[in-house]
Parts: sequence; structure tokens; C-alpha cells
Amino acid sequence: ALDAQLDIVHVRHEAAAVHMADAWGRLTGEPGVALLTGGPGHANGVSALYTALASESPIVLLSGEAPLAERHKGAFQEMAQAAVAAPLVKAAFTATSATTLATDLARAWRQAKFGRPGPVYLGLPFDVLEAICEAAPMDQAAFAVKPIPLGEAVAQAVLVELARAKRPLILAGPAMATDRGRAALVAVQGATGVPALCMESPRGVNDPSLGAFARVLKEADLLVLLGKRADFTLRYGQAPAVGAACRFIVLDPDPEALRQAGYAIGDPARLALAALADPFAAAARLAGLAKPARSGWAGEVDAAVRARPAEWATIAGKPGAVHPAEIGRAVQQFVDAAPEAVFVADGGEFGQWAQACISAPTRIINGPAGAIGSALPFALAAKLARPNASVVALLGDGTAGFHLTEYDTAVREKLDFVGVIGNDSCWNAEHQIQLRTYGRERAHGCELLPTRYDRAVAGLGGHGEHVERGADLAVALARASKSGLPACVNVLIERLPAPAAHA
Repeated sequence: ALDAQLDIVHVRHEAAAVHMADAWGRLTGEPGVALLTGGPGHANGVSALYTALASESPIVLLSGEAPLAERHKGAFQEMAQAAVAAPLVKAAFTATSATTLATDLARAWRQAKFGRPGPVYLGLPFDVLEAICEAAPMDQAAFAVKPIPLGEAVAQAVLVELARAKRPLILAGPAMATDRGRAALVAVQGATGVPALCMESPRGVNDPSLGAFARVLKEADLLVLLGKRADFTLRYGQAPAVGAACRFIVLDPDPEALRQAGYAIGDPARLALAALADPFAAAARLAGLAKPARSGWAGEVDAAVRARPAEWATIAGKPGAVHPAEIGRAVQQFVDAAPEAVFVADGGEFGQWAQACISAPTRIINGPAGAIGSALPFALAAKLARPNASVVALLGDGTAGFHLTEYDTAVREKLDFVGVIGNDSCWNAEHQIQLRTYGRERAHGCELLPTRYDRAVAGLGGHGEHVERGADLAVALARASKSGLPACVNVLIERLPAPAAHA
């Protein structure tokens, strides 16, 4: 690594390394590489793979393993590491020879990018790494991936179905929730006149960043799933979330996804077409062939997605407890003023408020997995991938507890970003579930302390701000940004349920 001049960023917890690789993959389109020690280090890192798998992020996870020569003898930290990782990756295998190690790495790289992107695990036994090898370096072509094209006949059939439909929608999966993916969706919408949206939230049709999308989804008569699974986020394509007569076109690079879509949708008459295709290639082909034919429906969908309650523009919190919408307004101004910005959102109820209130050209969220804790590693990777960007991460206080010490990593690596912690002293997502299901008298086990996370970050060498009034947010954000340090703005917030904008 030294001879190859590879940069190595060492972190405080193995899962943070995997989360950073996840964000790197989403921002660059190339696999992020996480390198872990074996045994317990591998086990620590595996937990973060689920978020990457659900978000369709290309990752190559490399973990050290016990020597092959000592397998089944009770070697130090011996573990079936490929088997441990297997349910959470596209492929998991272990290198068996130094002479084929480069080939193994190229294979892992290709599999991480091919079709539906995702993490791949490659185990590195100690004796394989220590062996002397004279193999020639791999050619760049060994790492190249050819996308699955959308055939001409299939593309024309899709366009015919779109022309017949009165209220069609194109829905993309998490792999297209990137700068490149969103640009592709803009292009295909511009060419076809059909609204094209990306779904990447665990809240599915109630994604707070999509406003009143749930209402227009019910009215759609054709859904084109562009690398989008017909899963729980789409309520399996069933009424009442989706119209009972709505038909589907499924374009996906994964044969299993085509099978699953047919099973979820159920009625064969509703499945107009299903074909293997890379979503980016399919979007490009449709955009190149289409002729716009409608405008009113697209405008109606756009208005619904942009819809937000009018009171959010002025709402304010109670004394000593800022309303999450106030934070959203202040951070939106911060993002709008930056020449380039990356917005990171993670957490339960506060994370949903952040996504509902803030819009940025580039964003990274915790994705369909619904896991929390990734925000700070995401922010570090964003600053590495986009060193000139203003990176702002919004996270709840529960989320902050997972990887707060990665502020130490940020200080060491001189990665300045602004983390905004919505602090309601609570695991609020679980608290709200308990309130709805059991009542306030039986809400239990969700309390946290009103911790001064700003002081903890200052102790790690960063910059800290503490805010108890909405009026102080803008100044605190400005000071945090100008500090030139990894910063934490600790904001005491109201304990509120996640927002909804269905009307």
C-alpha cells in the first residue's frame, strides 16, 4: 500500500470503515474499500454491510483471516468469515493463493458494480498475504463491467405502454439515488414527459422527502420499476397504496428481483412487461427514443412531491426546545449559500424531519435498511470524496452514540464538516411507537440523558456549539462552518413524531 501510494484512513470502529466505504461508493460510483482485521474486527464491521446492501452501494470488504494452513485446528480468531458475511453481501469468498489474489480482487470489484450494486466480501488469510508472488499486475480491463442493455424491442414496448397510460410513473431504486442517477432520471422524464422519482427511504410511500407522493401513487395507472423492487417500500404494489388496476413494467438487472416482483404483484394481468436491464442503460435508451406526450400529470406529481404544510415556514419551538422544522430552515439556508454541498441525514424521527425540510443536489441517507448510526462516517467519506464541498450531517442523539468518536478520525484527517445533533434525550422513534401502540403510561425504556455532545466533540479536538433557541441556529452554524474543524452543533429539540405531508 505504501509503495502504491494508497491513502489509508484508520477509524475508531470497524463498522465506521464499512459505512465510509458505503458513502464513498454512492458518491463516486466506484467501490469503496474497507480493510478490517479478522475475527472480532470482521464481526464488528459486518453489521454495517446491511445498510450498504439495502442502499445498493458498491463496496469491497477485505478482512484478514486465520492462515489456511491452520484451519480447523483452533487457530487464533478462526471464524467462518465468508459465511458470516454471506447473507449481507452479493458474494463472499476467501483467497486461497497469492498467485490468484489479483484475480480474486478484480472479481470482487466487478461483482460489487455489476447489475444491482452492493457489497462483496473477500477474505485474506494471513499465509496467503505473506506468500512470495511474482504474478504480473492485473490489467485495468479485468476490473471493467459491462451493463446489461435494454433491447430495442423491449424499449419500444415500454414506450408504447407509457403512451397508452394516462398517469404513469417511473420509480427508481436506491442505486439511482446518486448524482448520476438523479441526472439520468431528469433526462428520462424530460424525454418522455413521465414523472421519474427515486425511492430510497425505509418509510417507503411515506418518504418525508417526497411530500404527498402517497396521494399521486394511488392515482397512477402504470408504474415502471427501474431497478426498484416491488417490496415493502411500495407496499408490494397492492391496494390501497397502489391502485388495484395499476399495471407494472419491471426493468431490473437481477433475475431474482423480476421473480420477486411477479410474486409480490400477484395478478399476472397487472404485469405488463418484465425484462433484465441495467437501470442506467435503460434510462438512457428510453430517453434517447422517447417523444414527450404529456405535461399536466407531471406537473401534478411535482406539486405533490414538493407539498409541505404551510406552517412549517414559520413554526417555532417551545422555550428551551427547538422545533425540528426550525433546524431545517436554518440548514437549508446554509446549504443554499454553499457553492457545493453534501447533505447527510440519519436517525429516527429527527432524521425524517431533516429529510422533509432540507433539499440538496447531493444527499446520503441511511437508506431502506432503516438502520441508524452511519451519519458521522458518511460525513467523513463525503469530505474525502468532495474535499471542496460543505458537508452537513443531521442526526439524532440516539444515532450520535454509535460513532461519536469518529470525530477523532475527522480531526486527525483534517476533515471539516458540520454535524447537527437533534437532541431530545430519547430514542424517539421507539418512544413514538410506544405512545401510539400502548399509551403514554406504558412508554418505557427510551430515555437518554441531555448530553452535551458539543463538549464531547470539543474534547476530541473539534468545534462545539450548543443551541437552545431557534433564533441562535444561523449564528451557530456559521461559527461551526468557519471554525475549519470537524464541528458539532448540539440542538435541544422538541420530542415530536416524524412529519407527514399527505394532503
